[in-house]
Amino acid sequence: MSFDVIIRGGRVLDGTGAPPFRADVAVSGDRVAAVGRLETAEAATVIDASGRFVAPGFVDCHAHGDAAVFDPAVQRAALRQGVTTFVLGQDGLSFAPGSAETVAYASRYFAAVNGPLHESRLRAGAPGEGPPYEEPLREGPLREGPLREGPLPEGPLREGPLSVAELLGSYDRAVAVNTAYLLPHGTIRYDVMGPSSAPASADDLAAMLRRVERGLAEGAAGLSTGLEYLPGRYADAEELAALCRPLGGLPYVTHMRAYGPGAGVGMAEVVDIASRSGAAVHVSHLHGPADVLLPLVGDALARDVDLSFDTYPYLRGNTILAMVVLPPSVPAAETGRALELIAAADLDEWWPGLDATWPRLTVSHAPGMEWTEGLTVVAAAERAGVSPAELCRRLLIETRLEAGVVSARPDEGPEGEQSVRRMLRHPSHTGGSDGIYVGGHPHPRGFGAFARFLGRHVRELGDWTWEQAAVHLAAHPARRFGLSDRGLVRTGFAADLVVIDPATVADRATYAEPRELATGVADVLVSGVPVLAGGELTGALPGRALRP
Repeated sequence: MSFDVIIRGGRVLDGTGAPPFRADVAVSGDRVAAVGRLETAEAATVIDASGRFVAPGFVDCHAHGDAAVFDPAVQRAALRQGVTTFVLGQDGLSFAPGSAETVAYASRYFAAVNGPLHESRLRAGAPGEGPPYEEPLREGPLREGPLREGPLPEGPLREGPLSVAELLGSYDRAVAVNTAYLLPHGTIRYDVMGPSSAPASADDLAAMLRRVERGLAEGAAGLSTGLEYLPGRYADAEELAALCRPLGGLPYVTHMRAYGPGAGVGMAEVVDIASRSGAAVHVSHLHGPADVLLPLVGDALARDVDLSFDTYPYLRGNTILAMVVLPPSVPAAETGRALELIAAADLDEWWPGLDATWPRLTVSHAPGMEWTEGLTVVAAAERAGVSPAELCRRLLIETRLEAGVVSARPDEGPEGEQSVRRMLRHPSHTGGSDGIYVGGHPHPRGFGAFARFLGRHVRELGDWTWEQAAVHLAAHPARRFGLSDRGLVRTGFAADLVVIDPATVADRATYAEPRELATGVADVLVSGVPVLAGGELTGALPGRALRP
């Protein structure tokens, strides 16, 4: 027997929940060709996995790599944790589908989260070339493959129009990890209604529904919402349920309208939308007191809602400063008008109750005010000789609302970690980093979440067994997003394979040093091709744009 790759001598975590077993794993082309005792088999590439586990590649259910995934440093950070697939299009905001104005809006409003997407990554030719967005679905197979070769250049952002097919095509075989994409509701709503806060009319809903149906036909893996962001905040349950009806088993993925003390409000809306539409539901980054959240999950399941959720193993979040501090009356979707209001605001009236919040905010991204990155708002204000509120005003104005922050939660501490542990042990749980790679001082979760699941929560704390980790981080999320040939080490499945050293796998990224790479994963295959060898990128770019 002869194969392209053999991973020899490891213990296999096959993703079914079965205990690890000693086996060799052989790969031909992009598929697992054999799993068993293959002592006499030969291969062009042999990886010695003695003393290590061989697992299916992990699926990061919540990653903000929409633009950053083209960065080799981001690919390396993911692969060093065993992550072989990013699920993009999160929180209801990304680059497609949309007109030129919509793509520009999504790029601007979520710049501190998704980063800029360069035109040359999407297609050759000037911005605006190509068929109008409202053209009926094209006949025949969708175009695949990168639209222009070469390294990521400096240059203008893509200015649309942009379809889901084109965005997926830009990822396909152009990066070292796989990508799946969720239709972003906020982007779709903006494309139809602009920044309007009005309820969707029947015509608006019909136009949004056409975009959802087309995006699904072009390969989207679900629909996402960001109900604390704009313009998603303006949608009601009726609108969202209508847009969920075409999903056909793919998930409605939601950054709910309320978390923390208000999680009951957010989950009630989730159940309402699921009941109206029949859609499966996946709740993004479901963090907070487990005593509050687990009964809400249990109630939804008891109502026959097909529900899953993701968490990351940290007690701080990362988002745009504008979402944390701006009153709802400020139209953050209209940058010019918002900046006028911020400049003229009486900060004592705007932010009288945020004195306890300022010390919990650390600046992660502040173009033009990079000296603040890594400092708390309080420390930066002291250095500037102004109040924390005034410092925030300057950040918002100077960065044109692009500033990002890492935010500590009030429940940070031993009790908070116990809640994290209880949430991740729930059978509906999947892993997600919520990784943001923008800025000089991002949250460490994008560089360490999955390694922390393994090193701390499996090896040190025993929250999962190793075989349970493969279910939570690979098999369950692959099923959830319709990736039916991923998530298991099984003959005929795609050869996304990770070799893990159980004794050394660990996260090294911290809040002080957020970009430190994880240890313990040195060898990774994506679609049968070695992309990480000895802990370093091989330069191969076999990542697929995965269509359910």
